Amino acid sequence: MLIDYTGKTVLITGGSRGIGKACAQLFASLNADVIITYNINHDEAERTLSELDPRGNHGLFQLDQRHPKNVERFFTKLLQHYPRIDVIVNNAGVYLEHKIDEVSYAQWLQSWEDTISTNLNGVANLCFFASRHMIQKGGGKIINISSRGAFRGEPNHPAYAASKAGLNAMSQSLAVSLAPHHISVHVIAPGFVETDMTAELLNSEEGIAIKKQSPYNRVAETQEVARVAAVYASPGFEFTTAGIIDLNGASYLRA
Repeated sequence: MLIDYTGKTVLITGGSRGIGKACAQLFASLNADVIITYNINHDEAERTLSELDPRGNHGLFQLDQRHPKNVERFFTKLLQHYPRIDVIVNNAGVYLEHKIDEVSYAQWLQSWEDTISTNLNGVANLCFFASRHMIQKGGGKIINISSRGAFRGEPNHPAYAASKAGLNAMSQSLAVSLAPHHISVHVIAPGFVETDMTAELLNSEEGIAIKKQSPYNRVAETQEVARVAAVYASPGFEFTTAGIIDLNGASYLRA
């Protein structure tokens, strides 16, 4: 099967590093016009943009998706430059530690507010504007990056687990609502992934134990997540809408 995104525009949030960067590189190599968002590090985002296949009409936008008005302004500006968005990959998110037996109440509240506003509310708002646009254009694909933590829990990051469980439920609800408009909604739930952010942890003694959770004795690579996203976003996979695919190397099994 040959996947070709010529003439398609793909929006990837948090596309400057990690999973988002791998998705941006893969979609660009498949001839898509790729738009990436970043929150803080502009230089890093610029480097990622410069490394994409130069044949595409790629773009870069700053977005702090915690704030609803930011999302609205972003889409208004985006659609002034790109008349059609065919695929959105909601990858941006935060992973904030807040151990319930160690943090203060103020720290607890802040962790929950920052996590839910980014990982759940922010994605919900992006889905709102993306789906309204896709309805007008006759269809599209929404790919949401979740986590195995939604199923197994995250003792030191409970807001993260809750946000991803909420993301799963929201995605399945939207899949039902949007199918009549030829928009499919897909969820990828990785376990640990080898990124710059996880490198220090995965190279430690704790990292050795994490890798042993999988019978492959490793964690996922960013390219593996990107390949699933590219397949889901391609024509012919609409009937997998509402599905949640586990990408954790059998490190966590669920019925």
